[in-house]
Amino acid sequence: MEKKIDLTQTVYQLTQAHPELIEIMASLGFSEITKKAIRMSVGKLMTISQGAAMRGIGMEAVVKALEDNGFTVVGNHTKSDEPSSKIQEAPVTDTTQQIKSLLRRINEGESMESVRADFVSQFKDVPANDIMRAEQELISEGQSVNEVKKLCDVHSALFHGKNNDEDVHPHLHHGLHHDQEAMMVGQASENRDKTAELRAIDGHPLQTFYHENEAIVEALGNVLRALDGDEDVTDALRKASGLAVHYAKKGDLIYPLLKTKHGIYGPSQVMWTIDDEIRAEFTTLLRLSAKEAGLSEDWKNRVKDLIGRAREMTFKENRILFPVCTANFTDEEWRQIYVDSKAYPECLGITMKTWEDGEALFREEKQRNSQPVADGADELRVDMPGGSLTLSQLTALLDTLPLEITFVDAENINRYFNQPFSEKSFKRPLAALGREVFSCHPPKIEPMVRAIIADLRAGKRDSVAVWMEKNQRATLVTYHAVCDAQGQYVGTMETVQDMEEARKHFAQK
Repeated sequence: MEKKIDLTQTVYQLTQAHPELIEIMASLGFSEITKKAIRMSVGKLMTISQGAAMRGIGMEAVVKALEDNGFTVVGNHTKSDEPSSKIQEAPVTDTTQQIKSLLRRINEGESMESVRADFVSQFKDVPANDIMRAEQELISEGQSVNEVKKLCDVHSALFHGKNNDEDVHPHLHHGLHHDQEAMMVGQASENRDKTAELRAIDGHPLQTFYHENEAIVEALGNVLRALDGDEDVTDALRKASGLAVHYAKKGDLIYPLLKTKHGIYGPSQVMWTIDDEIRAEFTTLLRLSAKEAGLSEDWKNRVKDLIGRAREMTFKENRILFPVCTANFTDEEWRQIYVDSKAYPECLGITMKTWEDGEALFREEKQRNSQPVADGADELRVDMPGGSLTLSQLTALLDTLPLEITFVDAENINRYFNQPFSEKSFKRPLAALGREVFSCHPPKIEPMVRAIIADLRAGKRDSVAVWMEKNQRATLVTYHAVCDAQGQYVGTMETVQDMEEARKHFAQK
């Protein structure tokens, strides 16, 4: 009997019909497909093509693997299956053409060191902005994120001095030196000076980001030293995993802003993907260490590779990402980043200092949130079919609900978050209001969010529930279609509910 894979069907449908597909897809890099909970939730919303786009895996490789395993593949699997997004395209430049040439050389098998040498020679005087725009043009043309990640590694190599290569590649050298000078931006003098100026301002977000990277480098070095000595490697690794806070702030406050306001989407496509891979590997290695009485050589080698990638990311941020932010972000945007940063816990013991310019905006927003008054002393009332509330009462009621609420309008724009200044399972920076909801999600999640909202808009579903572990707590995320009295779709509401107490309660029954 012919085995047929219809790529218009969902992952759930296909794996139900062909259980052997799970192992095939996992070998291609679809690691989450092995989890039943993922197949039962996200898998019911996504096709293989959408999953490939999310993972940066070419459909040609997927189709070949399926055919090699005896399947006949039908259904459209071109780029039209992938979610579209409104992206500002960068102009074609000589820099773009040169970078494309370098990528072709990598893909044709030329050694990374040879390509790196030419990259350093050709682009030593080219602003990071230009290189990043060239890289993002490749993405807009359909180049896979995995391929452009190779360029990201070569790009960072531009800033590695020949004499300190070992320091920035800890898998080659375990002594991670805490070198302030190596953290300084080494590009055009104007941008270098501006970056140094902002870093010198107490409490400025850029200063905090750099200090966090210094703490990350130190924590990563502790892991490698523990591997070489008799210290507890798992404990050092667990402490170093605290870099997740730093990565979360980048994902919430930097990448979307570069993409939506400044047309620089390379970081959100490439660096965000690498961030997620690093965080996931920390989680995996810590889980494996808890299962094993003794740590295997394979586990230790994976730790070394992970530390190398994480250390490389700090260098990419300090020498590429942050200078690009300096060149593009306005003072107002930096102040908003400062305000939104207050919602995050400390990263590896780094306390954000007070920046008076940012504090002024924070006080202003807090006051506006606590005093929703119109027309002097007469407070606005909201009349609804079920009764009438003052704006203060309505705000307090929504903030008291034991749920995190987000409302996205029919144009997919974030319009409302409750509990704006409280601790949340999922951070909701005020800067995200007025932005397209998709820009607030990392590349691996965006296709799922698009699929969910498309189903709610089309009336295929009234709600979609996704169960997950968040910070070791059972969490329920539900997406609801919001319709008016005439049944017309007006937006999507996302609710996040901590279910840990419920799990403990029923476990005692």
